[in-house]
Order: sequence, then C-alpha cells, then structure tokens
Amino acid sequence: MSNNIFSDKEFEHYSRHFALPGFGPEAQEKLKKSRVLVVGSGGLGSPLLLYLAAAGVGQIGIIDFDRVAPSNLHRQVLFDGSQIGEAKVLAAKKRLEGINPYIQVKTYEQRLTSDNALEIISGYDVVADGTDNFPTRYLVNDACVLAGKPNVYGSVYQFEGQVAVFNYRDKEGNTGPNYRDLYPSPPPAGLVPNCAESGVLGVLPGIIGSMQALEVIKIITGVGEVSSGKIVLFDALTLVSRNFTIKRKSGNPLNGERPSINKLIDYEAFCGINTASNVKQLSVEAFRSLQAQGEKYQLIDVREPYEYERSNLGGELVPLARIDSYAKQIVRDKKVIVHCEMGGRSEQAIKHLEDNFGFSNLFNLQGGINAYLAKYQEDLK
Repeated sequence: MSNNIFSDKEFEHYSRHFALPGFGPEAQEKLKKSRVLVVGSGGLGSPLLLYLAAAGVGQIGIIDFDRVAPSNLHRQVLFDGSQIGEAKVLAAKKRLEGINPYIQVKTYEQRLTSDNALEIISGYDVVADGTDNFPTRYLVNDACVLAGKPNVYGSVYQFEGQVAVFNYRDKEGNTGPNYRDLYPSPPPAGLVPNCAESGVLGVLPGIIGSMQALEVIKIITGVGEVSSGKIVLFDALTLVSRNFTIKRKSGNPLNGERPSINKLIDYEAFCGINTASNVKQLSVEAFRSLQAQGEKYQLIDVREPYEYERSNLGGELVPLARIDSYAKQIVRDKKVIVHCEMGGRSEQAIKHLEDNFGFSNLFNLQGGINAYLAKYQEDLK
C-alpha cells in the first residue's frame, strides 16, 4: 500500500500506529478507507465513537434521535454539561471532528427503523450496535444479516457487560453466528429493566464500548483475532472475563436451513412492546378526584428505593422484583392503584398479579408519578 495518502499532519497524528509492529501504514490506510456506522451515541456509543475517530476511521456514521440530558453525563463521556439539550449526533460530530480533523462524520438525527435501516446500513462496511433496547438490537442484527455486514454488539447491565461480533465473514468465506443464534427470541416485554430503572456503573460502558471499538478495528485491518463465534462476558466487580462459544443454529429464521425472514419486520411488535393492553387505567385527574372524594384505596409504588426517596406520593414501596412476595398484602375489596415513574413497570406488575394471583381490582396510574406531579406539583414529598 502507498503511504502518500497521508499528509504530514496525519503522519504525526497516527505516528504510534505507524510504529506498531504488525500494524503500520498498511493497517492505517485500511482504517482511512473504511466506513463504520455506530447506532446510538450514548453509554456504549461514546467510547466507540471517541476511539474510532481517534484511530482514523475515514467515515463514521452516527444515528441517534436523542438529546443530551444531565443523567447521561456520568457515563456518556462524549458530552459535557454545556451541551445539555443539544441533539446528540450534532454534539458528537463537533467533538469527534475536534479530536481528528482528518475524518468525515455523517449524522442521522432519526430513529433506526425497518423503513430506513437497510438503506443506511448498506453504505457502511461495519456496524457497531450501541443501543440499549431489544427491538433495535434485533433490527440491527437482521438488517446486518440481510445486507451482509458484520455487527459488533455490546450491552451493559448494572456491573456486567457483553461483547460479540455477529455475522462476520472470515477469510475462508465462512459466516459466523448472529444475534438470533444467541437469543432466538426476546425476553417478555419489561422483564429486563433498562439503565434508568436498574442503574449502571458509569465506567462499565466505557470498558465495553472500548472493546467494541477494538473489534471494529480488528475487522477492518485484519490485525488480531476477531471475536466471532463467541461472546465475552465481563464482570466489573471482579475484573473476570468469560468466553462462551456461539454456534450457528439450523433453526435461525434469517439464515438457517429454512429461512422465514427475508425482510425487516415490526420489531416492537416482535418484542411485545406497544401491544394492546387490557390493564385498567386511571388518569391522574381521576386519581386526584378519587383522593378529593375521600374514597378508600391502596396505593403501591413499584419503583426502586432511590426513586422513591427523590419523590413519592406516599404509597407503599414495593419494587417490581419483589411484587410476588407482597401479593398477600394487596387488598381485594377496594381499588388498588399501582404506579411507577412513567407507567410501564406498573402495568407490567398489574399484568403479572392478574395472571398469577387473580386480582381484578388493580388500576395503572397513567403516566406514572411524572404525569401526576407535572399537574399537581404541590403533592411532591
């Protein structure tokens, strides 16, 4: 490969790569000519984007519809307090171009959907998944398989993280397993809490996202062994990593023996999200009226203790994970109003109690405590 594609300033920027045995200008040129799409610019996307930009990936695409919020800053090191309220993709682009002015950053301030995923992904060599929800993970996976792109996957939960490379085609032309070989179907909606509900150690996404960036670089340059056909589990509390083998499954609906998926589907429906609910709902106005009229009721708060301490309506604190052990203390002779922060966890709790304990007097507070306090702030405790 020719080294004259690098300017003198680029030589200085990448000097440590040029000096690296087995890497050198040849690998750096591959990076310069590569195109990588990062889906999500949050906890995982932040270190991913920082290190891919610094390393010299020639074109980086960022797709994210979110804006910078104060709760992001303990782990999303791409941003700072001066960018609160800004579109993440625009804030990220400015930061990355400041780190490395010799790359191009393309932004997509939108959701990745079944309608746009194949068109967007087709323009890149590698996709790195920095998302935190199951519908988008399955969407990214399926789009990468259909488009023939490697998918560098990462996820975090509290103190643990996972990294894997899916749909990677090796030098012999063999394609490795994909996300559906590891997780054929998603967990029931709401069973696995997100970071807002369960928390995450701030440094953990930095570790996992950096590992994803490493895998992207190995795929592009051919240096090192790509983590295809296995998943790495990392425990931040012990610094122990475990590797588990993943094999392709004949029943995979994308590329198994009898494929049944040849186009992108409705992934929210597939993951059981936004499906019609028969849980009885109570508006915040109706709840307020019930209080004013002196009607007797039981109020249950299924959030976590730290959320309850921040603000509460005086209900009985029963975190969702402990709802079974509390079932005997839930009354059946009057209305029971169940709430969480926004209404999702409380609806899940009600479904579980109705299905497993036969309750018929449970009501979900629509919009949760957030909706209530937005209208009746004087009730804040």
